[in-house]
Amino acid sequence: MTADRGTEILTTEQAPTALVPELEHRPGRWIANWDAENKEQWEAAGRSIAKRNLYWSIFAEFLGFVVWQLWSIVVVQLPAAGFKFDTNQIFWLISIPSLVGATLRIPYTFMVPRFGGRNWTIVSALLLLIPTSGLAYCVSNPATPFGLMLLVAALAGFGGGNFASSMANITFFYPAREKGWALGLNAAGGNLGAAVAQLVVPIAVTLLAAGTVNLPMAGLIWIPLILVAAFGAFKYMNNLTSAKGDVAGSIAALKEPHLWIMAFLYIGTFGSFIGFSGVFPKLIKDYFPAFSAFHVGAVALSLAFLGPLVGSLARPYGGRMADRMGGARMTVTAFASMAVITLTMIWTLPLKNFWLFLVLFLMLFTASGFGNGATYRMIPVIFATSSRAARSGAKPAETARLAASSLGLISAIGAYGGFVIPQVLNASSASGSYTPAFYGFVCAYVVMLLVCWGFYLRKANRQAMGHI
Repeated sequence: MTADRGTEILTTEQAPTALVPELEHRPGRWIANWDAENKEQWEAAGRSIAKRNLYWSIFAEFLGFVVWQLWSIVVVQLPAAGFKFDTNQIFWLISIPSLVGATLRIPYTFMVPRFGGRNWTIVSALLLLIPTSGLAYCVSNPATPFGLMLLVAALAGFGGGNFASSMANITFFYPAREKGWALGLNAAGGNLGAAVAQLVVPIAVTLLAAGTVNLPMAGLIWIPLILVAAFGAFKYMNNLTSAKGDVAGSIAALKEPHLWIMAFLYIGTFGSFIGFSGVFPKLIKDYFPAFSAFHVGAVALSLAFLGPLVGSLARPYGGRMADRMGGARMTVTAFASMAVITLTMIWTLPLKNFWLFLVLFLMLFTASGFGNGATYRMIPVIFATSSRAARSGAKPAETARLAASSLGLISAIGAYGGFVIPQVLNASSASGSYTPAFYGFVCAYVVMLLVCWGFYLRKANRQAMGHI
């Protein structure tokens, strides 16, 4: 017994101390041996490096969202600048950036492992110079053909793609225990770009132009900030040799039925947020022309920024409530709220009360933002407990890999809502009213509510899946 105890003591005393991998800084601001899960390395140097990269990533992604939403506020100013586009053309200018941006999110996800997070942030930031300078050129001449305007508006989709690469990059920098908070900050900081664009542009094109409508300012004012973002990424961000692409994980995720269910639900939450962000300024102008034509017209119209603002701020609270009460329950609550608010908005439109319309739409944005956070929180839980891989006995690391791949794909699919919502309103406008489109949105929210309840809240499924 004594010998055993002595052996124990000897073994313990002679056990080697776990080595902390030393970070190796290479030319081009590459870092090797990065291991965010190693607490010693994280506290010694990792945390400060990750924060620095996060802050510059947020700034670049914020400008991406700004550029993505520029046309949503510019189009309502086109008539005052002498352009004579019809309603169909206006809605295409609003929706085409979302169509391109959603599509670009898929390849952008793989650019960070291919080129490095710092390198791709520089490139993706500089790409924003094309749609901003192109916008300034196009809107400077009312004779600009619609085809050229549509092409330049499509290039604003570069800004929508930035979200995917930015989120992928930050994922590699942070440990699992802090990843949720970091990604939440990154997403919220980016989403705020939509609000800032709609606040600043109407003021810039009027007040900075001595009372006239100087639309080129809508693009030109962002160019210095884009250059700052590119320089900041060049000077202060890093590439990680440990950042690896996961094409195989994405292909495997596509075979999971839950990916498609959650993508459908995310079209309803994030798709509503980005879609209504795009059309809100036009809806204000169309429903309340006297209000938006007020002399500080552009300033008054910039109240549209409040929608994306409250939607962005509500997102983290949706995630927090989902942590406490379950993502499925909070997602169902969000869809129920969105359906009721939309119906109330439809029924009160005959009152022609702008402030009531504004409050109801802000409530709709809040519910969609809340739903964003709740729905996003469901995805890793579902893949950990209820995916085909989990049911077949896959290890937690494998289900986490599938969840990470699914998050990128679902965010891309959900962004197509930014194209669908304006085009549904466009089709509805042919009848002389947007009301049929809004009734269609109500029906969609009810269907999504039932899908979420049927798969994730119904008693039999809840017993099988647990707390989602």
